[in-house]
Amino acid sequence: MSRHAHEHEHERHHAHDHSHPPQPDIDSGPMGHYQLMGAALGELLIEKGVITADELRATIELIDGKSPEDGARVVARAWTDPDYRRRLLEDGNAAVDALGVEMPDTHLVVVENTAKVHNVIVCTLCSCYPRMLLGLPPDWYKAHAYRSRVVREPRAVLREFGTELPDDTEIRVHDSTADMRYLVLPRRPDGTEDMNEEELAALVTRDCMIGVSSPKAP
Repeated sequence: MSRHAHEHEHERHHAHDHSHPPQPDIDSGPMGHYQLMGAALGELLIEKGVITADELRATIELIDGKSPEDGARVVARAWTDPDYRRRLLEDGNAAVDALGVEMPDTHLVVVENTAKVHNVIVCTLCSCYPRMLLGLPPDWYKAHAYRSRVVREPRAVLREFGTELPDDTEIRVHDSTADMRYLVLPRRPDGTEDMNEEELAALVTRDCMIGVSSPKAP
């Protein structure tokens, strides 16, 4: 896989009136090509003495222990602090680092939903995902059906997640890469003016930070 082939971004707006059956939240079976390559690379690094098995295991455990709670904290802070929101949109890495979330060797881009623009995230070639902020990706995010369809017919896919958008809303689909991750900053729900950060964070779900749904209603 060439780096050039993977580093691109789709920003398209498609409207479809027909429906599609929901995609099951399951993986597609045996390890894929890139999963096998990742496992082989880990074994090679250990064999060459670049890292130890304990270091690799500790890193995997760190990533596996992450959850969407860190991303929810980031979103809630952006909703309540205009200066933090500005910094988050300008320099995602520096902003999340200020809240104790490090994303080394990964460029984080934060895209904001508005009344006229709705963003959704995908990785069309594999399953690149902001794991340090959101934890492990859901099975449907890795499934070929989602990766292929959300680029071609995002409105139909969003509808299957229960997300109905006005016809004049522009849908932008952002394709993650090996060294670039995206985070959606969803719109703050109405009726939350008196809620504090902790209460707001409880409204933020993993799926709304991917862009396939909206935050919970208060």
